[in-house]
Amino acid sequence: MIRRSIAAAALALSACSLAPDYAPPPVVPAASFKESGDWKPATPQDTLPKGAWWQIYGDPTLDELEARLGESNQDLKIAFARLAQARAALDVARGATLPQVSAVAGSARARRSKEIANPVYPSDFSDHSVQLDVSYEIDLWGRVRNTVEAGKNRAEASTADLAAVDLSLRAELAADYFSLRGADAQQDVFDQAVESYDKALALTRSRYQGGAAAEIDVAQAEETLESARTLAADNRLARAQLEHAIAILVGEQASGFALAPQALAGIPPEIDPGLPSSLLERRPDVAAAERLVAAANADIGVARAAFYPVFSLTGVLGLEAASPANWIQAPASLWALGGSAALSLFDNGVRQALTDQARAVHQEAAASYRRTVLAADREVEDNLAALRLLERETRSQAAAVDAAGRALTQAQNRYKGGLSTYLEVVTRQNAALSAQLSAVGIRTRRMVASVLLVKALGGGWHG
Repeated sequence: MIRRSIAAAALALSACSLAPDYAPPPVVPAASFKESGDWKPATPQDTLPKGAWWQIYGDPTLDELEARLGESNQDLKIAFARLAQARAALDVARGATLPQVSAVAGSARARRSKEIANPVYPSDFSDHSVQLDVSYEIDLWGRVRNTVEAGKNRAEASTADLAAVDLSLRAELAADYFSLRGADAQQDVFDQAVESYDKALALTRSRYQGGAAAEIDVAQAEETLESARTLAADNRLARAQLEHAIAILVGEQASGFALAPQALAGIPPEIDPGLPSSLLERRPDVAAAERLVAAANADIGVARAAFYPVFSLTGVLGLEAASPANWIQAPASLWALGGSAALSLFDNGVRQALTDQARAVHQEAAASYRRTVLAADREVEDNLAALRLLERETRSQAAAVDAAGRALTQAQNRYKGGLSTYLEVVTRQNAALSAQLSAVGIRTRRMVASVLLVKALGGGWHG
């Protein structure tokens, strides 16, 4: 009966943990996204593929680039290496849950002082030994278990961090890709404008030589043409830089990477944002932040355990003799079994300071988690608003492009008929070019906002 009571008490103590009971920090998400009031839900409701979410855009070139990113991106490899480190640290922590066994072998020749040894017998002797040392910490206060729990939570956070890095990089690649295609579309506008302005300059020179136009008209036509060429060159620079950025993302040298020009086409796919509460499950950065809170909670238990004694069991089993040949004899065997308890009695407040530090780290992690949730909600709202309003801008800008084209045609006809100066033509040319460029810019921004919405919703990742 007494032995059973002792065993039961030991079992109860071994289950003790000084970490606070854990629950994720409370957050109260909104019932729905404010900006999704007139948003048309996609059918089916869950339109994001699990993993390859970029396939919703139906662009084979983008699909190929995303595949190359997964194989060669260096930031992704860095994140994977950090995950491997976190998993290795967890294995290190788990090692303390089992007895530690070490093998020790030694051989020595020694002489004892005759003042201590018996002077009648030789004081020179040999000592050859081989033994197994076993040590085990009895985890009464949960120090080891909380260390393992903290390591497990950090490994899970690192897994979510890897997913967050993957999502961020792929979204950056998609955004850069659509921006590059937008630059290609703008280049088409510039090339057409330069061709049109060149013809207008030739016509103006002809009219000037015939006495039907003033010299200032030629100068204005030249200025308009060269300004368009300058803007076209600047657009080529922006495209080149986007191409270089994509090269780095897919793990290639910028000098050897090229994408053939292809004008931006299509419209953003319909994406159902779901409910704000779904971000807690779909966003890898939210999951990582929550796991770090759990790890910090376990660290409090580790810090509090330092106020209690550490109980250890130790054992030795081996052979010792003056000659290895004598190991097979019974008198050469040795063993020892014992236990110990260690408790720090005075540390000048170090343990309390470490406990306070652990609690402060937990508070910081909880605040960081709530901030991450708030930021996630804002990012969804931002890009829902962007898509909704940019869609309106697309329609109004299309009307502006049409109106600017008609105005340019009328200005050219008025100039040819001698009813206006060339300044009116130049003004209408600049307005038409600006309207066309704005239209392309809005289309590009819509595609990029769509990518950022997918990112804000967590892509296709699920923990």
